[in-house]
Amino acid sequence: MPNPQFTKPWHGVPRDQIHWNPSIIEDACIGCGTCVTGCSRLVYRFEFDRKKPVVVDPMNCMVGCTTCANTCPAHAIAFPSIDTVLALEGLGQVRHAVEDDLLARHDILMATESLPHPDRIITLAVAQIEHLGTDVLRVQFKPAQAGECFCEFTPGQYIELWQPESSHLSRSYSIANAPHGDGSITLHIRRVEGGRFTQWAFEAMKVGDTVQARGPLGGFTMRSKSDTPLLFMAGGTGLAPVLALLEQQSRFTPQRDMVLVWGMRSPEAFYALDDLLALMARAPALKVYLASAEGWAGQVAADGLLHRVAGTAVDALMQNPDLLGERDVYTAGPPVMLREIARVLETARVDSARIHMDSFGV
Repeated sequence: MPNPQFTKPWHGVPRDQIHWNPSIIEDACIGCGTCVTGCSRLVYRFEFDRKKPVVVDPMNCMVGCTTCANTCPAHAIAFPSIDTVLALEGLGQVRHAVEDDLLARHDILMATESLPHPDRIITLAVAQIEHLGTDVLRVQFKPAQAGECFCEFTPGQYIELWQPESSHLSRSYSIANAPHGDGSITLHIRRVEGGRFTQWAFEAMKVGDTVQARGPLGGFTMRSKSDTPLLFMAGGTGLAPVLALLEQQSRFTPQRDMVLVWGMRSPEAFYALDDLLALMARAPALKVYLASAEGWAGQVAADGLLHRVAGTAVDALMQNPDLLGERDVYTAGPPVMLREIARVLETARVDSARIHMDSFGV
């Protein structure tokens, strides 16, 4: 009988809606009983006559835990793909439940011995808001007070923003431009279903509003030698830090051999194409591939400069293996995409020192 203590909702999701439980591969099982005695949640029982473990209460299993499989000497325990859990982590209700739990237990969970955060917190003012389609905002921020700015940031870094008059945790956004000297930064804010910060950004934020910001943070910055060809791969608003890196390179090495592969779900989802065309004008060797997972049916290339590929960004790389060549790789996007790209690059035996990744949670 499932134990109510173990089957309570997982970050707001009812346990019976989560397919996460072990399966025993009987032909491989040696009947040692390690899984039975090692599981504190009583998922297993032991059939003494057959000398085999049995999964009796699968919903007792801790979501994401694979201790029994990791310690099975015969590798006789299988779990669903971890992607099933990662997909749940993309749900607004899960993210909010985690955030609320952290805040509710702040005094218990706070790392009291941690060092003070070294970065400054400053106030930024909303200077410009552009709706790029239905799901992305391009927002320019400027320092609210003269002399305060992120002028020293390095292209590829990100900042944290706090929603005004809210107790919610900060949200992280990559800066989509190289430094301009005036302290201005541009962010791409994607609408997240049920998202707390993005609901405010899309429905209430206006020019003149101020937000608290901390940064710059992150190490997704240019590490390659100036004569090394580059491959940039972006998924969704993972384009933002890539744009910053491309702007940097178009200023200092405009003749550099560079390729961008950008993946979106549909043709209508692509945005900021004006930015890409402007970069291509400044960096004539830059080639851009737009990968639409839903294909390009009925779509006509209006510019003749942007290559269109049917499929994901990973599909585009698989269909055009010459894009990889001897390039250093810079890729930013959702974790699922990055894992797929990592597998492709590993198969191609690309040296890990040439691979730079920036994972976007949600």
